[in-house]
Amino acid sequence: MDYKNAGVDIEAGYRSVELMKEHVKRTMRPEVLTGLGGFSGAFSMEAYKNMEKPTLVSGTDGVGTKLKLAFLMNKHDTVGIDCVAMCVNDIACAGGEPLFFLDYIACGRNIPERIATIVSGVAEGCSQAGAALIGGETAEMPGFYPVDEYDLAGFAVGIVDQKDLITGADIKAGDVLIGMASSGVHSNGFSLVRKVFTMKEEYMNTYFETLGRTLGEALIEPTKIYVKALQAVKKAGVHIKGCSHITGGGFYENIPRMLPEGMRAVIKKDSYEIPMIFQMLKEDGRIEEQMMYNTFNMGIGMVLAVDPAQADQCAAAVRAAGETPYVLGEVQAGEKGVTLC
Repeated sequence: MDYKNAGVDIEAGYRSVELMKEHVKRTMRPEVLTGLGGFSGAFSMEAYKNMEKPTLVSGTDGVGTKLKLAFLMNKHDTVGIDCVAMCVNDIACAGGEPLFFLDYIACGRNIPERIATIVSGVAEGCSQAGAALIGGETAEMPGFYPVDEYDLAGFAVGIVDQKDLITGADIKAGDVLIGMASSGVHSNGFSLVRKVFTMKEEYMNTYFETLGRTLGEALIEPTKIYVKALQAVKKAGVHIKGCSHITGGGFYENIPRMLPEGMRAVIKKDSYEIPMIFQMLKEDGRIEEQMMYNTFNMGIGMVLAVDPAQADQCAAAVRAAGETPYVLGEVQAGEKGVTLC
């Protein structure tokens, strides 16, 4: 008896690391002091010593049950983008610049080519965010995960000068809410998605005219990474008073997280066109509107609160960064929460 007969292939682990090195290499930043394969990743903070009060911000998350769709479609090159997005968007939401990222892949069987494909997506997400992929872990766990399944999670660290932290503390009545378009369902609500749609390969490969692509393609579309758009807004001289990443819990849970007590977000539902994938979910699943806004991002991945005098400037910066902005509504005095009208 040996470890391989017990279900863990050490040689496959070595090969996975070799295959992923080419993807990791393109995420490197000059601050990275170590190479892939060590026991830890080292990142120099020398470049940030001139900040008044350098502050580290961090985020950790996974892809969730969207992975079930990746298994079904045998498509593993984009879920890594989702994993990075879920972490770095939270960091950017606080005003931080993502510095580095680490991933964790747990699988029933280590198939080196598939692991490398997953990591290629992680590297792409890191490239989009400007973060270095400085380490990670691939754990082969036979008997715990099915042989053809895996879980994917990650952890990111960023930096911001304390004075530039986005806290929402100075949000006041009259401030304008600017939304950035999502790319679709992103990485939240898939437990409900999988109940609404028939999770069969044939159905996922069905082309829908209203979507302009197959249902599977629409659902697996990776989460938008908003790091560069938020940096562009800051560089444009816009003061972002509050920022909310619309993830699990949709509008109702996430938007109030950026609001101080006594402030309420009022959002006009007709201020933007809701993507067709959400219309399909609502109709096919017979889901009530309140539940839709409490589960999904409904086409908006990030919401910013800015002074009305800077609203146009903010929207222009978002647009120049390649994202689509919408004026969703405004902040009013009232009980902390969200009103959709």
